[in-house]
Parts: sequence; structure tokens; C-alpha cells
Amino acid sequence: MEKKNSSNISRRDFLRRVGLGTAVSAAAIAGCKPADNNKVSSATLATGPIPTDQMTYRINPKTGEKVSILGYGCMRWPTIPTGQDGKDEIDQEMVNRLIDTAIEHGVNYFDTSPAYCKGRSEKATGIALSRHPRDSYFIATKLSNFAPTTWGRKESLEMYHNSFKLLQVDKIDYLLLHGIGMGAGDMSGMEAFNGRYIDNGVLDYLLEERKAGRIGNLGFSYHGDIEVFDYLLSQHDKYNWDFVQIQLNYLDWKHAKEINKRNTDAEYLYNELASRNIPAVIMEPLLGGRLSKVHDHIAERLLQREPERSVASWAFRYAGTHPDVLTVLSGMTYMEHLEDNLRSYCPLKPLNDEEMAFLYDTADLMMQYPTIPCNDCKYCMPCPYGIDIPAVMLHYNKCVNEGNVPKSGQDPNYHKARQAFLVGYDRAVPRVRQASHCIGCGQCLSHCPQGINIPGELHRVDKFVESLKQNTI
Repeated sequence: MEKKNSSNISRRDFLRRVGLGTAVSAAAIAGCKPADNNKVSSATLATGPIPTDQMTYRINPKTGEKVSILGYGCMRWPTIPTGQDGKDEIDQEMVNRLIDTAIEHGVNYFDTSPAYCKGRSEKATGIALSRHPRDSYFIATKLSNFAPTTWGRKESLEMYHNSFKLLQVDKIDYLLLHGIGMGAGDMSGMEAFNGRYIDNGVLDYLLEERKAGRIGNLGFSYHGDIEVFDYLLSQHDKYNWDFVQIQLNYLDWKHAKEINKRNTDAEYLYNELASRNIPAVIMEPLLGGRLSKVHDHIAERLLQREPERSVASWAFRYAGTHPDVLTVLSGMTYMEHLEDNLRSYCPLKPLNDEEMAFLYDTADLMMQYPTIPCNDCKYCMPCPYGIDIPAVMLHYNKCVNEGNVPKSGQDPNYHKARQAFLVGYDRAVPRVRQASHCIGCGQCLSHCPQGINIPGELHRVDKFVESLKQNTI
């Protein structure tokens, strides 16, 4: 990862650096249980053997660590039900199998948090990883003190030290300040950052922990308020950030602001980090699965171009092609998710100039389909009124992609689309948890990393549902 002289890299310069045919330079707060529509159809997956010795690696320029380009996001571990009351537990046996398979194929970066899987991810991840030699993996976790009740120094440091215990380690290789840029209630992102890490002296404590070697690399994950991102980078000489986690994918590269005014285009985030030689860890390469569950026309376009590769593989190759990316995180709940991503990165075949242009054109086409930018992170949950917010939005997006959101009763497929939407809605979301129960309290707003106007979208979906029921659309 060479030092950059400018904070901005033009698309032409970036593509020239990647080069045609050349290798890239070495370099939930809620539960884990995934929705059924997170499962991948076998028709969209690549097939064939996966080599165990072809993983692409990047070199951390600050430590020399060799990090797999595919990182395992431990936000959505598989679960199994424990009774009729809807409760579940982590399927530890499957977690072990997933991690064993990942390590066997060269994955060595595992990312978790005290907040993931209803607070159960760190323990499950620690159990699975502790069965392997400590020098065979890097563990990344976060100080996820989102709620003001956890902002106190005592509460924050208890969370930090508990991560060591649950993960069964005496060193955290990559520690992140979690969700930087997210507000809290009426507080701005900057006010929340100061309350969580500055006023209580927690960031100073973590800097000392890094000096002592109990933290290998210190960074932050960015969500939302660009003022905070810019401020922390302006203080790089003081904090010496070892890495930063950002959202990057081929849709957000140019269109993040169009999708949601609160977001910042990934091109800006990436270039700001690259100009300071700060490695980027990538989250949401698939936008919570939305780039694998695209509109049928978009899927056909991608599959025609690469029939032997999955729709999702385009997004993973795109993220990995950027030379200053250290690792690309994927929350792989199912073995088929893991296997498909391993095929994309064992080894990575970087996109060439023409393929990059093809993807940017694809992103432009995707903007024609008005899906809700929900990534199913579940940070908005639980809703005090019992609404399954992500499930409502995911069902709406699914119907948009399948052409089942009619604009009027005159649409040729109106009756078929109407039935598909309404029947599918009742199957995907129990009626007591549907959008009709939203009172607009707004409690969810400050928790959404995508800045979605959640009450507004829920009311819009509910109005659409009622129009379909009454045949008044």
C-alpha cells in the first residue's frame, strides 16, 4: 500500500493502478437468526472444487501482518430454536464447522462484537477459534457502548475486558470503536463520540492498551455523520489509526448520497483513507445481501456476463480489487455463502478497467429500482411496539426486485403481483409485527447506520399494503 500524495484518486488513475489482468498489490444488537430470504438459491451460486492454498492475502503496512482478503463477519451466526416461545440459541456445532472450513481455506480474519447475536457472538466465536492455534487467526472485536447507560468509564471498560474473557485471548488483534458517526437520541454523531470515548477517558485508556501490546491495531467503524469521520482523520497524527472500517460496494461508490442523504459516497471515504495510508476494512460489500438479491433484470445482466460466477461474486471482486483494502467482511450464515465467497477469493481475480465500467453502469441501472436501503443489520431492533422492521423492508425490497410492486391497477401483472405481495407479506411478517403498528415514535431513527427514515418508510409500506387490500392503487 504505497503512500498517496493526494487525498483524491480519479477513477481513471484508480483503474490504471489496478491494471488489466494484473494482480492487486499485496498488501446487531439483535439476534443472529437470519430471515429465510437470506438463503441463497443454488442457481445463483458458482460450483466446483475450492482450492485450500490459493487465498489472496494483503499485507498490513503498519505491522506486516498477512491478512486474508476474505474476512469472516460474525454478526449472523446460525441459530437453532429452543422451544415454542420463539427463543433460540447459537448453533455452536455449525459455527465450529464454518470456522474450520474458513481456516482450512486460508481465512484468518474474524470480526465480532459484544452487540452481535444478542450478545452471544463473542462467546461462540471464541469457542470455535480457540480450537485452532492462536497464531492462525486474527480476532477483531469492538467497544460497542452504544447506549448512554454504557458510556460510563466503568461500564465501557467492563465491556472491553469481558471481550478478552469471551474470546479466550490475551490480545485483541484489531479493536474498533464501534459505530462512529451514529447519534444517540437527539445527540449528533460528534456529541455521541465525545460521550462514549473522550469525556470518560476511554480512548486514552485504549491508546495505552495498544502501547502495552494488549491491542494490536486500533481503529474505528464509521457509520453516518461525515463530520466525525473527517475529524478523526484530522487527528490521525494524534491517534495514529491503524485501520478504519467503512462501507464500500459498487453501488455506494457513487450513489450513497442519492440513496440516503445521510450517507457519504464510498469513493470519498476510501480516498481519504488511502491518502493517509490507512488500511480499509470493508463492511457491507453486499449491502446486507441486497447486491446478491437484485432485480431480475440486473441479475440476468450479471449472469450473462459471467455465467459460471454468482451475482454476489461481482460485489466481492469489486471490493477486493481496491488496492488499499486490507480485508472484505462477509457475514456468512450458511456454508453455501462461505463456499461461494471462497471461490471469489481463492484467488481473487481483480476486475479490469472494462469490468469496473460495466459494474458502474450496472449501479446506474439499479438506481431505477426504488428499494429501501435496509441492510438487515437489526440495529433498529427491538421495536418497542413489536414491529419486525427489517423483515417489513426486506419483503418490500424482494417484491420490488421480482416486479411485484405494481404502480397501478392497470399494470398487466397487477393481480399476480398483488397476490404475491400480500400473501408473501403475511408469510414473511406476522400480522402483529407488521408496519401498521408503527406509531412514529422515532426511537429507531438514531440507531440506523443507513440513516433511513424508518417511520416514514413503514407508513409508506403500510399505505401501499392497504391500497392493495382495498384494490384502490
